[in-house]
Formats: sequence, structure tokens, C-alpha cells
Amino acid sequence: MKKAAVSISFRNEISEIDKRIYGSFIEHLGRAVYGGIYQPGNASADEDGFRKDVIELVKKLNVPIVRYPGGNFVSGYNWEDGVGPKEERPVRLDLAWFTTETNEVGMQEFAKWLEKAGSEMMMAVNLGTRGPDEARALLEYANFPGGTYWSDLRKAHGKEKPYNIRTWCLGNEMDGPWQMGHKTAYEYARTATETAKLLKWIDPSVELVACGSSNFKMPTFGEWEHTVLREAYEHIDYISMHEYYSNGADDTPSFLAENIGMDRFIKAVVAICDMVKAEKKTDKTINISFDEWNVWYHSKDHDEALEHWGRAPHRLEDVYNFEDALLVGGLLITLLKNSDRVKIACLAQLVNVIAPIMTDDEKAWAQTIFYPFYHCSTYGRGTALRVDVICDTYDSRKYKNVPLLDAVAVRNEEKRELAVFVLNRSLDDDVETSLDFSENVKPVEHIYMSGFGLKDVNTASEEKVVPASKELKEGPVKFDKASWNVLRYKF
Repeated sequence: MKKAAVSISFRNEISEIDKRIYGSFIEHLGRAVYGGIYQPGNASADEDGFRKDVIELVKKLNVPIVRYPGGNFVSGYNWEDGVGPKEERPVRLDLAWFTTETNEVGMQEFAKWLEKAGSEMMMAVNLGTRGPDEARALLEYANFPGGTYWSDLRKAHGKEKPYNIRTWCLGNEMDGPWQMGHKTAYEYARTATETAKLLKWIDPSVELVACGSSNFKMPTFGEWEHTVLREAYEHIDYISMHEYYSNGADDTPSFLAENIGMDRFIKAVVAICDMVKAEKKTDKTINISFDEWNVWYHSKDHDEALEHWGRAPHRLEDVYNFEDALLVGGLLITLLKNSDRVKIACLAQLVNVIAPIMTDDEKAWAQTIFYPFYHCSTYGRGTALRVDVICDTYDSRKYKNVPLLDAVAVRNEEKRELAVFVLNRSLDDDVETSLDFSENVKPVEHIYMSGFGLKDVNTASEEKVVPASKELKEGPVKFDKASWNVLRYKF
């Protein structure tokens, strides 16, 4: 057994955590909407066609904000197709995923679903095939009280009061050649700037997210951020980050260290933001919206064989295993460690499509990655604290000097609780760990996920990978090899 030491000081604060760091994402893609959140005729469907079993799982995750309607889908989406009487809505070809979109669910329905699920909308506007004028019209429809064409149209559609959507994305992954309306950095920067101006002229209270690079490996990464920020800095509040992680090479030691790569990516984007801040000699700080992140690789071979123009096909339906859950826990630790700059984050996605929740026609169930997200969303509200960890390290093919343990703590003053989130990456060794606190704390509970096969999964018939808990006692704590852990204390 290895030994380690952890020190936690209540004075070692990172930041107050913005609850939107526990956001998620629903795109008109695969069975996220149709067959996921919405399935009229299903035994679990309510009077509006929304699956109550899905809503209950989403409520358990306590997701405060959900990005909608895309994703790649938004770059060819006409928002007007998703409002008004359903029988009058057009059926369209979606060129993002080569499917057929019925528009049975649009902003009206999604807003109603969010109310049932206890969440808010993060709206993305189409800056691919459309531009500032259509975005302006959408904001007026959604947020203006009344007395204008678009706001009165909303009222005619049965919504007297505004939707009051506060967070808006200025397009999606516009640096990507796969994107409808793909733009150069300067082309996008000018479009985003002019769109931002119009939106804030109508509603100065909205917060706006400009597109950063689609991932860290994009050849334009860095220069893209610099160009966009130089143009749009005064008009936006956040720049986006997207990244997905894979163990396609079956290199688990490297895979469980991928949150180190996430941390480097975040710090690189923050450095660019602050460089532009210095260039502009301004006091304004641009923060991060990490509005797409997850593990994604299991379903790609299947998806390549799908025929075009189907309706809600089984696409991007990764079945997550235990090692995926371990990494998701590590990624959440990294987001919390960077909560001084990462204010919004969206686990992509929420139901069926690379998601913590899966459905079939009979039931909904929690995938393995559901649980670390649930633990952080439940116990990770308050102030993030840096944790000093002394432990052994290992070298993998991709990363060197990887600590066996990764950890962060969250202090909740209102509940007088402290939670410590710990990932043991070691595949071979339990780690007995001494914990030293700057304040008097009373141990309460040790929640853990360990002892499973790395490839074990949850299915409709058997939810095998689930957390357990035991009483937390004074003294050293043993973190099992390959384990996700939550230590709960009162103070």
C-alpha cells in the first residue's frame, strides 16, 4: 500500500463556485430530444409528452443550466421553425447530422421541459447560415416584454411573460470546417461582435459566450482566440472551450490523467484572455464557458455506418464504463480547481447522446458517469479550496509525473459542510492518506466507487457500477486503487 498526505486550509480559497459549472447540454441530435426527454405515448410520458423518469434523474443531478439547441445543429437552424402551432411547423433536413428534423420540439417546448426539470436555458444562436439580424429577432421574441412584432408573436404563441434567457452562445465551433457557415477567425470575430452589440442593446443584462477553438488540437488554436478577443472583448463575457476525451488506444494510465490535459488547455486559454486584457489596458476580465466536455469514443464506429436522413437515430450512444466514470470525476476536479475562471461548464450531453442518462422504451437509467457528476453537483456548491497533496507519481505514454491522487475541496458555509473529492488513478495500489485540516472538522461519510472492472458498465437490466458509502472516521483514509471518493465533513 502506498502512503500520501493531504493538507486542507480553509484560507486556501480558489473561488466561489458559479453553479452553472454543473450545466449540461441538449442538442437536436440522435435520441437526445426525441426518445430522450420527449416521447409521447411512452408509459412514463406526461401530458406534454415529456418522460417523467428522465425528468426525475435530471432533477437528481440538479443541473442549473442546459445549452440548447446545439451544437453543430444550431449552425443551420431557423429558430422560427420551433415556435408556434406544431401542425404548422416545417420538416427540415439537418445537414449537421444528416437527419430529418420534425420540429415537434422547439424553444417553447424546451422551456416548458426546463421548468419541469428545475433548470434554465443557455440559448445558442445560429451564426453559421444566419447572422446578427436573426439573433436579434430571437432575443426580442424571448426577452422583450411586449409591444413589438417579435414579442407580440411570442404572446400570440401563448407565452405572455418573457422567457428571460440570461446566457447566450454566439454560434458554435465556427472554427471547424465541418460547421455549416464555417468562418475564418476574423470573419467570425466581426459577426460575433456585431451580434453581441445588437443583443446587448436590446437587453443589457444578458451574458454572451463567444466561440473559442473547437478543441485544443485545432491548427488555428491560439490565434483564433486572440483574433476573436481582440475584436469582441468589450462586448462579450465568456469565451468557449470544447474537448472530448478518449481511451481508443486502450491506454488507461494515460486516459486517467487526461484531466491534466484539460488543465493545460484551460490555462492556455486564460493566458490568451489575459494577454488581450493587457493589450487593451482594461479592467474587464473574460472568463471561460467550457460548454462541451465529456468522454466520447465508444460509438464512433457504429455512427459511421448510419444511413442519412433518418429521424432520431441511435447516434453517439456511448455506453460508459467504470474507467470513464473515474476520468469524469477527474475532469470535474479540474473544473473546480479552475473555478476562478471557469464559470460555466456543460457536460455534453444529458440524455442518450454521450450522456449520463440512457433510455429505452421501458425505462431510464444512470450510466456510470452519472455518479461523479451527481456527487459534485450535490456536495460541490460553495467555495473551492486548493488541496495540497503529497503522493507518489507515475509516468504514462502520454503524461509524465502523474500524481496517484488528485483532489479538490469545497466549503459550504450555509450548510457548514466540507466535501473533499479525491481520484486515485493508481491501477495497482491502495493509498493510505493522512489528512490535515486548518479548522476543526467532524467526519461524516465516505462515498466511494471502487472494486469494479475497468470495463464494467450499467445497462437497463443491471446497474452494476454504483457508489457505496460508509461512516468516515478520524485518522487516515484508505483510497482504494482505481477509485472515485467523496469525503464529507461538518464544521
